[in-house]
Amino acid sequence: MVTIPYQPPVEDYTFLYREVFGADVVARATDGELTAEDATDVIAGAGEFAASVLAPLQAVGDRVGARLEDGRVRMPEGFAEAYRAFVDAGWVTAEAPVSAGGDGLPGAVRAGLGEIWNASNAAFALCWLLTAGQIHALDAAASDDIRETYLSKLVSGEWTGTMNLTEPDAGTDLGGIRTMATPQDDGTWAIRGQKIFITWGDHDIAENIVHLVLARTPGAPEGAKGLSLFVAPRLLVGADGSLGARNAVETVALEHKLGIHGSPTCVLSYEDATGYLVGEVGGGLAGMFVMMNSARIGMGFQATGIADRAYQQAVAYAQSRTQGRVQGRGAGAPIAEHPDVRRMLLSMSSRIFAMRALGVYVADLFDRADADPAVTPLAEFFVPVLKGWATEDAVALTSDAIQVHGGMGFIEETGVAQHYRDARIMPIYEGTTAIQSNDLIGRKVLRDGGATAEALFAQIAETADGLRRSDEPVAARMAERLDRAVAAARRATDDVLGFAGSPRDAHAVSVPYLMLLGTLAGAWMHALAVAAVLAHATSDAQDAARLTAADFYGAHHLPRVHALAETVASGEIA
Repeated sequence: MVTIPYQPPVEDYTFLYREVFGADVVARATDGELTAEDATDVIAGAGEFAASVLAPLQAVGDRVGARLEDGRVRMPEGFAEAYRAFVDAGWVTAEAPVSAGGDGLPGAVRAGLGEIWNASNAAFALCWLLTAGQIHALDAAASDDIRETYLSKLVSGEWTGTMNLTEPDAGTDLGGIRTMATPQDDGTWAIRGQKIFITWGDHDIAENIVHLVLARTPGAPEGAKGLSLFVAPRLLVGADGSLGARNAVETVALEHKLGIHGSPTCVLSYEDATGYLVGEVGGGLAGMFVMMNSARIGMGFQATGIADRAYQQAVAYAQSRTQGRVQGRGAGAPIAEHPDVRRMLLSMSSRIFAMRALGVYVADLFDRADADPAVTPLAEFFVPVLKGWATEDAVALTSDAIQVHGGMGFIEETGVAQHYRDARIMPIYEGTTAIQSNDLIGRKVLRDGGATAEALFAQIAETADGLRRSDEPVAARMAERLDRAVAAARRATDDVLGFAGSPRDAHAVSVPYLMLLGTLAGAWMHALAVAAVLAHATSDAQDAARLTAADFYGAHHLPRVHALAETVASGEIA
């Protein structure tokens, strides 16, 4: 199998942290305790770790996969050692919030780390992504006892965490959950039921696993309001913190999947397993949404990472492969010089930058929202957009990477097919694209009458106004294209608001509306990058490349906003 060394995008993150958003976003988020230069050092260090420790296991995880033996999941050789190195290097604690006992790296830096972990080994990174989400959920709702016993071990990296929602008859509709938690005399709860699709639900890389379980309690009302949240460890924990007998949680099967074979997806059976209530009875869904939102933002970083890894492999192949006469080039020119191959590579790189920049922007919004609640609506507005748009585009981008390879891309030995197979789950798990778009339409746009959407459009229009004052041709073109795209987005939003009394019409076009906003936001990220480049006293090759990427995105991807707006206006076609 062909292995292309992973190259972390340190220069892009340096540019994003220092220049693109008008300030040092890292210094702003940390009140000057950390700077963009510090963050760049963190990203570079993570990149070196990922390239040397995690990336070599990516193909191994795909080829060997997790396996179930005698009721226990065994991971491929090297995974346990890599996890210990990950913990020992301090990466788990570094990303955990200060309130939970971690170092509290700001969101913008965590966005870069999320991309790097997933680019180097997405299956491995899912273990940390779920653990990180549980840390946030327990930090928000857990009692002091649970924090001391479980949260501290998750933050240290000694234990890992899972999210247990889905059941055979309750997937998207969590109100259909039937797992039952019955109170016991000692204050614990006996959990009985089956959960499916549990990512990293069992493994042998850490000494304990903490399951976060949604379950119904006796006498609880039907639907989502009857759900409560529980911690259920794989190994029971004594009063002194020592590990005891195995809890009554059985791994009954491993799913056989299209991709991410190195991430064990388990069917778990709870046979009166011991659990501990998190928060209030009936407050389970609110508590779990903290973890779900964390995971959804993480999916945006995962999408960027997998797409960039596929792009790097496509570039390496195109620059070394010769095939056919290349128009306008001398003999022996590689296929990277073919006009259409160059188009595909530029298409990939311009979209990946847009995804990367939007990930940093959204993560920084959440950091700013802690101090300024007025930012919260826009931060929450972007969660479904980032998750839905980035993951859908990542599938297309990994497909393009196969296309660049031609027939060799369809052959497993090249390794590029793994990226496509790994990416295909992303628009599905943690809420399908339709779930994201329904949330966007129902809870964001219709609920506030389009006010947050309009605030976003005003910011984009302001950026366009700034570019219009420049003599740079790319800036002028970007400004004109953004103006027309914002006008189309406003029309589409008015159409969505007009469907307020016709829910089927609104939901029938909610995914096109989400993709419209994602595409427009991506162009805005490029526009901000153009403005940052124009502020340089002198330009270099990297500046020229950034202008080219922005110009390409504006010409090839931003026009989709107009077509999508027309689709949105149609509503449901009966």
